[in-house]
Amino acid sequence: MKQLVISVRSSGEVLKTFKKDLKRASRRQIKEPHYEISFDTRKDFEKFVKNIPILAAIIEFRPKSVYELAKVTDTDVSNLNKIILFLEEMGAIRLKDATVNGRTVRTPIVEYEKIEFKLVA
Repeated sequence: MKQLVISVRSSGEVLKTFKKDLKRASRRQIKEPHYEISFDTRKDFEKFVKNIPILAAIIEFRPKSVYELAKVTDTDVSNLNKIILFLEEMGAIRLKDATVNGRTVRTPIVEYEKIEFKLVA
């Protein structure tokens, strides 16, 4: 099962974890890939959380395009494009390009079966 972990940690904590995991990987002690998005500012975390309904809509409706997603979520396409780009930049979604009737269409895809929040004080 492909799982995404969302966490809020300082840059220093992320670096420490990365170093530790890199050592474990070099010793081949990590069996499965680990997918994590760590936020070090509350502002970016809140922006991500605010857009969880968009992730849920992608999973539920499996839209064929950003325009179709805009229709099912009743969101302005230009605003939705900004949200989609943010989510793609964070690694929460992937955009697949396809050609339909001579037009290039971008399909948003969530590749994770589970999204877990790890909030550390």
